[in-house]
Amino acid sequence: MKSKIWLSSPHMSGNEQNYINEAFETNWIAPLGPNVTGFENDLQSFLNEERHVAALVSGTSALHLSLILLGVKQGDEVICQSKTFSATANPIVYQGATPVFVDSEMETWNMCPMLLETAIKDRISQGKKPKAIIAVHLYGMPYKVEEINAVAKAFDIPVIEDSAESLGSHYKNQNCGTFGDLSILSFNGNKIITTSGGGAIVTRTLEQKQKAVFLATQARDDAPHYLHSHIGYNYRMSNIVAGIGRGQMTILESHVLKRRMNHETYVTAFRNNRNINFVHEPEGHFSNRWLSCILLDSKTNREGVRLALQKENIESRPLWKPMHQQPVFKNSVSYINGVSDELFERGLCLPSGSNLTDNEIDRVISTINTYFVTC
Repeated sequence: MKSKIWLSSPHMSGNEQNYINEAFETNWIAPLGPNVTGFENDLQSFLNEERHVAALVSGTSALHLSLILLGVKQGDEVICQSKTFSATANPIVYQGATPVFVDSEMETWNMCPMLLETAIKDRISQGKKPKAIIAVHLYGMPYKVEEINAVAKAFDIPVIEDSAESLGSHYKNQNCGTFGDLSILSFNGNKIITTSGGGAIVTRTLEQKQKAVFLATQARDDAPHYLHSHIGYNYRMSNIVAGIGRGQMTILESHVLKRRMNHETYVTAFRNNRNINFVHEPEGHFSNRWLSCILLDSKTNREGVRLALQKENIESRPLWKPMHQQPVFKNSVSYINGVSDELFERGLCLPSGSNLTDNEIDRVISTINTYFVTC
């Protein structure tokens, strides 16, 4: 069998082991320690804005804490991008709130600002002003930041910026992860950098960070004994895991460069194939190209390409199935224009890892070209 080509596998720098060894040598095996503080500082320096970062166990936990910090509670409604992974929407339900899904626009594949405004006006007309908006930079492509934030500001609704897939992306030279009232990052195993599992919440004030850290460490009050006046969570990143993150930060920019090179290689290879299209960067947008995605001319060809790649032991994946199509959210209110449905029907994610070799990319391209010659 031919060797496996993964969609987006972890890519270590070699520096991670140094930070992990230091944690063992100094016995900082307990949950917190200097690697956690160092990783947070590294992230704050990279984001290059007046922001505060708290390292957590996942991007999902960061979304959950963001909702809590904004006072989202049972009975509230939260607007959420429909074209996303379920982890964006699930924390809304954790809080007993109700997700309201808004469809995408075709230019960036992210939340449509016009449809967002329509949804907000309709919810307000029914006496249900949304408590927050969760917008996603899908596959590393920044959403229409100015338009989305302008709508949110007009109705005085805070934005939670889901930057799980977009560390290293920016909009008009400002880093993704700094546009929301609160923002979140993910370091899951397939992300642009990884801590195996992990995430972070990015806040605008130190007070918000301190409250997030308090809640993430079981909400233990300041007392000589264990005293709890709030419900807390075990959401804080460990010192060992943060050591991996510190090593990964040293190569973040090179990972972004390599993934963008992968994308350009695909664009060049398929530029004469009328069956294949790409999402291009609108003016002011810079994508880390976390995943390189193609849009086929039909669902038949999308599945045909996927199966052809699978036969060659090459992993690919359809674009996220919209949340409004998910059985668990079948009764949710949704504002749909058909874009995310079409993207799901025709879209495919190709191998995109920063550790892909030239030979591996050539295998992907050759397999797809062969499919269209023989189909």
